[in-house]
Amino acid sequence: MPTLYSYVVARDFGFAPNPFYGFCTLATCKPRIRKAAQVGDWIIGTGSKSKGRKRHIVYAMCVNEVMSFNEYWQDPRFHEKRPDMCASIRKAFGDNIYYRDNTSNEWIQIDSHHSYECGKPNLKNLCHDTKIDRVLISDDFIYWGGSGPQIPTFSEIDICKRGPSHKCEFPKKVIEDCIAWLRRFNETGYCGTPLEWT
Repeated sequence: MPTLYSYVVARDFGFAPNPFYGFCTLATCKPRIRKAAQVGDWIIGTGSKSKGRKRHIVYAMCVNEVMSFNEYWQDPRFHEKRPDMCASIRKAFGDNIYYRDNTSNEWIQIDSHHSYECGKPNLKNLCHDTKIDRVLISDDFIYWGGSGPQIPTFSEIDICKRGPSHKCEFPKKVIEDCIAWLRRFNETGYCGTPLEWT
């Protein structure tokens, strides 16, 4: 039985998660989920109460692959997810931002949403993101951004997390009903704009 992870997407920029170019990826933030989640598990991000999106879904992804930052950086499927701060907004929020220097073995953080505006690495973000060297990848996902539907209760259990961290200890029936609910939508992939873009 897969594990279901639920957390609040406090800042929905299309960065974490990044739902573009055919894959939904979680490559920054949420180190505890990135450490624990396995292939076949589901991750659900819900809206923020402060943004008026409490109990609304932002995205759901079934984890298909797990890889290191270096593998993610080098894989040609994900080169489009390397950010370009002078290109489109979609490119500016690319999450393929970390790799290890071949000589020093130190982490490199390229100019991105998690660096400073001048392009200088933000060491706080770098340390937080890279303390878990895992990227979660899915081509089986739905991303609604700021237009996701309200999430029902399943067997009278609210899967939505309140505040930071995440929830993951749900009965089997709740997980099955939640996945079935997601499968009923005639939508897949990128279906809506990130809330913060509007």
